[in-house]
Amino acid sequence: MVVSHNKSGQIWVETVIYTLIAFVMIAAVLAVAQPRIQEIQDKAFIEQSLGVMKDINDIFLSLAQGGVGNKRIIELGIKKGNLKIDGAQDGLTFEIDSSYLYSEPGTGIFDGNILIFTKKKGDTYMVNMTQNYSNYNITYQGSDEAKIISKASTPYRLFISNKGKDSSDKTIIDFEVG
Repeated sequence: MVVSHNKSGQIWVETVIYTLIAFVMIAAVLAVAQPRIQEIQDKAFIEQSLGVMKDINDIFLSLAQGGVGNKRIIELGIKKGNLKIDGAQDGLTFEIDSSYLYSEPGTGIFDGNILIFTKKKGDTYMVNMTQNYSNYNITYQGSDEAKIISKASTPYRLFISNKGKDSSDKTIIDFEVG
């Protein structure tokens, strides 16, 4: 009887040890895989944001060529990062903190007319995508101010409209967030 009791206890100890070994192995795999998964997600966010910048640019150019009063609406879902509408500098900038190295840090690259600049920030990177519209007068709700649109669980409604020409003969493109 004593021998079978020890054998039963040994089985439980072995079961607990094997279970702990399995948990340690799973944790080790996750510790290695999690940063790579985050990089892949960040790459997708950056590419999606670049696509949004291109979509806004297409709408922008069609409005600039159209007549006064033309207005477009774009659904803008921001899951990570910030979109800055900069009326003072007449441009749009999208910034995102990322664990993915999108481009060589400190060197700007162009994707069409969008300047992409990656900056090392500790263990992560700040990816900055800027579209300059110096030939136009960008405004936010009719004034030359900056508006930062941050991540949100629901999409924003971005209204972009042609407000005509200003005193320096630049087309006024106005942004509003609804």
